[in-house]
Amino acid sequence: MRTRTTIPLAVAAVTVAATALVGGTAVAAAPAPATPSAAAAASTEHVVVIGIDGALLDRIAAADAPNLDAMIASGYSSKTSLYASPMAPTLSGPGWATNLTGVWPDKHRVLSNTWGTTTGLDRYPDFLTRLERANSALTTYADASWNPIVDGSVGTPLVQTVDQRYAASSDADAAANAVSTLRTTGPNASFVHFDDVDHAGHSYGAASQQYLDAIAEVDGYVGQLRAAVQSRPTYSSERWSFIVTADHGHTDAGGHGGSTPAERSAFILKTGPGIAKQTPAIRPKNVDIAADVLATFGVARPADLDGRPLATVSTDPFDTMVGALRPRVDETGIPAGTLGWTHSMPSGWSVDNTGMGTGGVTEWAGWSLTTDEFWTQSQRDQSRETNVRERGVFAVADSDEWADKTHTGTFDSRITSQPYSVAGKTSATVSFGNHYRQDGTQRATVLVSFDGGAFRQVASYASDHIAQTASVPVTVPAGAKQVRVQWALTDADNAWYWAIDDPQVR
Repeated sequence: MRTRTTIPLAVAAVTVAATALVGGTAVAAAPAPATPSAAAAASTEHVVVIGIDGALLDRIAAADAPNLDAMIASGYSSKTSLYASPMAPTLSGPGWATNLTGVWPDKHRVLSNTWGTTTGLDRYPDFLTRLERANSALTTYADASWNPIVDGSVGTPLVQTVDQRYAASSDADAAANAVSTLRTTGPNASFVHFDDVDHAGHSYGAASQQYLDAIAEVDGYVGQLRAAVQSRPTYSSERWSFIVTADHGHTDAGGHGGSTPAERSAFILKTGPGIAKQTPAIRPKNVDIAADVLATFGVARPADLDGRPLATVSTDPFDTMVGALRPRVDETGIPAGTLGWTHSMPSGWSVDNTGMGTGGVTEWAGWSLTTDEFWTQSQRDQSRETNVRERGVFAVADSDEWADKTHTGTFDSRITSQPYSVAGKTSATVSFGNHYRQDGTQRATVLVSFDGGAFRQVASYASDHIAQTASVPVTVPAGAKQVRVQWALTDADNAWYWAIDDPQVR
């Protein structure tokens, strides 16, 4: 590992029109753009997404938070991890935009707490706006004590098209308005935001009693919202789900915006009809919240969404190896209890290290399987944190970290897939999550072999590909029945890395 200048992500900005702020606390909803919508139909489904700014899941248990504790004890609960710079700092603007839109900051382009009107929010709107456009009969509501989410005071509102919008003066005010609205109107989809936990984090730190007290206060508001719903005369004929999340974490001393695990920390809790107690082995992502809400109302997942419904079952072969993950060996900056790497491979997969040098850091001696929690702690602020489109267990060839221990030779390792059927096909597409950084003479190539024949190159990378999904077209020879795919990182020594995930042949 050597010190380098981090390369900014170059993503074209998208211009949107500014939204006018209407005076008072009740903010007028912006008119919906003229877009095709599904046939209007009422729904008995109701989803309330509650945002607790700056909350850490690990601190809920230590607080007096019976309502959140009950959600964790009986429903879906999981930690999540966010990005860091250069994709975006761990601030509220990027965090809430990610939760609401279901896409990462390189798409929604809300990169600070004063994002202006030049963003990607017109192309990637919030889930309430998407619901309104898909079915105008659905009712929607947004209520935020951090007013920029709804009022346009620092840029395009993160919630654009909504039936009822409220810019609260405090968390107590936000709770009171939400209680009244949920009890009387009962919107189909709601977003309610509370800010005081973040204030306590900034003033006193996440390790403080004041931070725990702020969680307890918001927990009371969560209880009030749930009680309001249950008091509805029509409650027995309705289906209500609650999702709770955060936009970022806090350090023990207070503050966020950086790349530490605490600052990148968030979570997702969900309770409702059919939701059993579950802590998934493969963690969800914050972008999944929008996808999950849309799925609840039968809205087809938009192709441009980065998230997926929370109930989605992984088909990634690397995720089958989660039980084989081990604690650190040579790495020193990763907590000893963190399970997060293995050289074992899924059935049918193999690694060829015959060209590898000797020595080096054990965890990264050739292609390894790892997780975000483990890999990003090996060395921060070198764009490992921006590997947001790979999830669960993924494969990494990391010559940078391997070279941190005495070694000879260069990094030269090849990972080869299980066989995929291509019988009767003339072409196929190899797709995979692709997070690659180029340095020096390092070479990254994708190769294929049909029916046990020689491998031939079908793609190579000579520049950075950050948080991408690769699609490589392949011509299938006549009569071929099977193909294997190989990813080779060669001629590297204290260079950069290559991470791949969810490999498929279509």
